[in-house]
Amino acid sequence: MNIIKTPIEGLLIIEPRVFQDARGFFEETYNEQRYREAGIDSRFVQDNMSASCYGVVCGLHFQRPPFTQAKLVMCIEGAVLDVAVDLRKDSPTFGQHVAVELSADNHRQFFIPKGFAHGFSVLSEHALFSYKCDEFYHPEADGGILLSDPALNIDWRIPEAERILSEKDTKHPLLASLGYTL
Repeated sequence: MNIIKTPIEGLLIIEPRVFQDARGFFEETYNEQRYREAGIDSRFVQDNMSASCYGVVCGLHFQRPPFTQAKLVMCIEGAVLDVAVDLRKDSPTFGQHVAVELSADNHRQFFIPKGFAHGFSVLSEHALFSYKCDEFYHPEADGGILLSDPALNIDWRIPEAERILSEKDTKHPLLASLGYTL
């Protein structure tokens, strides 16, 4: 597997080895030993999957301490733009983001360590999106940032008029108004 470092410390793009022939392909989507050797030592405890249609924009979500989550995300069908925002207040890249296209065609994965908000937009007609988490979901620790926060300047690659949002995601606060410490 190939590990690509991003401009933000800890965010990694992973390109697994894909063995393809006339029958289809084989890909090892996770191997604890290989990922630990690559510096990803999270112990994943929960797997999630979502299916969405074009235009869905989800996020930006995070869990407050002590329930912060690291995630390993991948798109199994279709294509998504996956976004992670650095919420580590002592980080030189606090408030900055990295956006990565994940698709069934490119087989890429995105590792998001603890201390980040996470969201995605669906670029294809349909997408099946999967992610591993190293902490269980705790509704009492649930948090979010408004995905259209102008301070973040995220290009979701979906025209605003075509975005499909949950009611919850329209009510998140701006990054500047967050009053927590990661």
